[in-house]
Amino acid sequence: MQGILGRKIGMTAIFNEDGTQTPVTVISTAGNVVVDKRTEERNGYTALVLGFGDKRVKRVTKPELGFFAKQNLVEDRDGKQFVKRHLREFRVTPEQLDALDVGADVNASDVFFVGEKVDVVGTSKGRGFTGVMKRHNFRGTKASHGVHEYFRHGGSIGSNTSPARVFKNRGMPGQHGNKRVTVQNVRLAGFEEGGLVLIRGGVPGPNGGLVIIKKSVKRSI
Repeated sequence: MQGILGRKIGMTAIFNEDGTQTPVTVISTAGNVVVDKRTEERNGYTALVLGFGDKRVKRVTKPELGFFAKQNLVEDRDGKQFVKRHLREFRVTPEQLDALDVGADVNASDVFFVGEKVDVVGTSKGRGFTGVMKRHNFRGTKASHGVHEYFRHGGSIGSNTSPARVFKNRGMPGQHGNKRVTVQNVRLAGFEEGGLVLIRGGVPGPNGGLVIIKKSVKRSI
């Protein structure tokens, strides 16, 4: 298993045996369920599709409801029916594929271990339309004599006759945040009851946002 889904709860701190304090982000991973399997014969590779979170049946399309009904994954609670809100696919080995059936629960402690370095993927907070100083960390214009209402501008963006255009990837004002962000090689600090995972440091996204914890791609000791 290469990863698991979770929901960001917030940040807190833990104290180590030597008395030092470590800031951690708390992520809830309870409720990860195998909803489908990808096989070598049918798909050309082996993977597991995990479902996470809840969604009312009345808010899903008929094809989606048919998929969950076929897998016997429509839950009845207090007279209401629920299915999984988020679905993500994770590659596995053929042995891991055979070990888990559709409907099986997946725990974070079965995928990772304390002290392991992982990659955390989330959607950063949206900050709307921002200028170049906030968006790209430009220093702005010097606040000296003769500068008039130009303190936070980006300056020149192009040239004259040649090449007579603005180069691609030029830092400009625009939408800031609200995009997929991956934090690599962060330390997994521990596990708590109820499927809680402690990740050292910050994690992209707001509290309550969906995050993906994956095996580190650029693994370092």
